Amino acid sequence: MLEKLHIASECDGFLFLAESARNPPVLHPHQHVELELNVVKEGTVRYVVDDRAYTFPKGTVLWLFPDQMHQLVERTADAAYFVAVFRPRMIRHCCRTRSYAPLRKTAPPKPGVLHHALPEDALRTLVRMLEELTLRGQDPDLLNREAGFGLTPGFEYKHGDPDGLNAGLRHLLLSAWRQYRGDMEVDRRMPLHPAVRQALDLLNHKKPLPDLQELAFECGVSPSTLSRLFRREMDLPLASYRNSIRLSRFMRAWGRPGRSTMLECMHEAGFGSYPQFYRVFKGVYGDSPRNVLGAYK
Repeated sequence: MLEKLHIASECDGFLFLAESARNPPVLHPHQHVELELNVVKEGTVRYVVDDRAYTFPKGTVLWLFPDQMHQLVERTADAAYFVAVFRPRMIRHCCRTRSYAPLRKTAPPKPGVLHHALPEDALRTLVRMLEELTLRGQDPDLLNREAGFGLTPGFEYKHGDPDGLNAGLRHLLLSAWRQYRGDMEVDRRMPLHPAVRQALDLLNHKKPLPDLQELAFECGVSPSTLSRLFRREMDLPLASYRNSIRLSRFMRAWGRPGRSTMLECMHEAGFGSYPQFYRVFKGVYGDSPRNVLGAYK
């Protein structure tokens, strides 16, 4: 789906530090007209991009172009990664020469995800610059709850110093591309197994969520085969992914204006009981739903 990023008009993009400890991942596949840059500060993040699975460890800089449908599927518990997006108008204004021409395109110059592994000292330098740009941004807890760009109606990404942010985003864009464009790595992993790809599509879009038996039947394989393939190619159990989908749906339902009660949102998201919901929620946030969700009022 084409995601509309809710960015204040005076900002040429946004930047925030996404942390596993602060928010559940936004798992649905999406794309947006903005160019996206990720810098993995800690831990590991896993994406599915154009039907291929990618794993990016600490120190990776990666680019996601507007035509690339991408989906975050898993993060380690310690994952922390900067997410920056750049509006097309900014890119047109500051990328005028041949050296930066690929950044004006909607697709990467090579198939796959362009990425590069940074040495430790270079990562520290880049992280310091990124941290400085976030100093006058919105509250980190708010940005993580909203995934940076806004999951609830009325949210808008803003910055206390938009001119400073815009200058920093330009510097980040140009320096990142200038430093690494000649040495980009492109992951050429084989496409996902068709059953895994279909399972992802069904879990992402079908309501209510299918159970393992139904999912395996629709994917044309046995439940044990689907579980084994999913774990091998996604590097996480299928049951864990289903729970993450449920939690993502719950947070969207809870964030709606005039939302229903917690129990109604829980059932809408596909949780069968409060104990199951409590266990999954606490596993992500480290505290009870009632304690954590007070921040969403």
